[in-house]
Amino acid sequence: MKPLLALFLGLCTAHADLEAWRHAEKRAVAPGRSRHSIHSYFNVCPESPDGKHVLYFTSTTPEGEKGDLRILERATGKETVIADGITCEDAHRAACQQWSGGGKHVLYHTLTDGRWSVRAVDISTKQERVLAMDRQLGYGSATGKYAPVYGCHWNPGAHRNLEMIDVATGEVTTPVTAEQTVEAYGEWIDKKLGSRDLTIFFPVVSPDESKVFFKPCIPGGGDSYKGMSVSKRDGKAIFDLVNGKFIRLVDSWGHPSWSPDSAGILEKGQVLMDVATGKNGPRFSPSCFSDHPTLAPDASVFVTDADVTKRPFGKPGHWAIGVGSTTADEFVVVDLFDNSKGAKSWRRSHPHPAFSADGKRIYYNVSDGPWTRLMVAEVK
Repeated sequence: MKPLLALFLGLCTAHADLEAWRHAEKRAVAPGRSRHSIHSYFNVCPESPDGKHVLYFTSTTPEGEKGDLRILERATGKETVIADGITCEDAHRAACQQWSGGGKHVLYHTLTDGRWSVRAVDISTKQERVLAMDRQLGYGSATGKYAPVYGCHWNPGAHRNLEMIDVATGEVTTPVTAEQTVEAYGEWIDKKLGSRDLTIFFPVVSPDESKVFFKPCIPGGGDSYKGMSVSKRDGKAIFDLVNGKFIRLVDSWGHPSWSPDSAGILEKGQVLMDVATGKNGPRFSPSCFSDHPTLAPDASVFVTDADVTKRPFGKPGHWAIGVGSTTADEFVVVDLFDNSKGAKSWRRSHPHPAFSADGKRIYYNVSDGPWTRLMVAEVK
């Protein structure tokens, strides 16, 4: 990856990249199927690190909350079910499915007989293991070795800390606890969340597994996971996993994603924060719309989605996928679509665009008909 400083000094240009994305080929990953096909989140790519397979959740229920996980071989189109009987929290992040170990494993979580579990599937053997019970899965590094897990945010019971599970060995470590978070940021927690009854929620590990950010969260204590008020959460705590210490606390969540070099966090609005200093760099392509932004592997461009109903090219219910420059106020619209239909989950599916490891493809969800579909835009 180019150094971030080089981006700020304007030593690279994204103009040619933008023109290529303007003419990207768009297609459904698994076309012609009467079902939902949903990729999880903009922090993770559904394509395997080696580029051979695409991972997605499928469902034939209107809500898109019950179904299975499949991988599709890109070269042949062959589809394989690797896990079934899955119940998701919603269709927004599906089963939080993701690649791990450089593509050796697929991780996901599911609800079975009233209990959540985090699981790993060995891609070579299709054997499945339970990594943790009564926990949910955050987002790890596709090329890394760990699964970040945490207790259910609405009612975590005894599981209030961040745990890192070595996917290959099953070894569990606890790098940071809820108690340590309260000790470090208790005054902010009092003011922002109104209680110190804290649990760690939604950890996202950096690409090199050296850092993690997570949401401080106050559980609601009920039995239902459905609804935005079952827990109270905000802000993001950033923790150094190598040195075992907090780096800083940021007041808002902001739909964050890690920069490819693990040195920065990109937020809604295309503002890249230097994690070490806490300082924000210039806003990338300020004229571009923004909701879930993430950088390309070489950081020359970013991709984002947004509801563009109020923009000149948007109609009611329309969302867009945009690719913008990190060195000039330039962006192109890669796709524009009605996103008001699709899975009828209590929490709707969003496009959540993500780059492939080689930067040539962008995967995103579209809900323009009865089924939410995983799409890919590719430059030649």
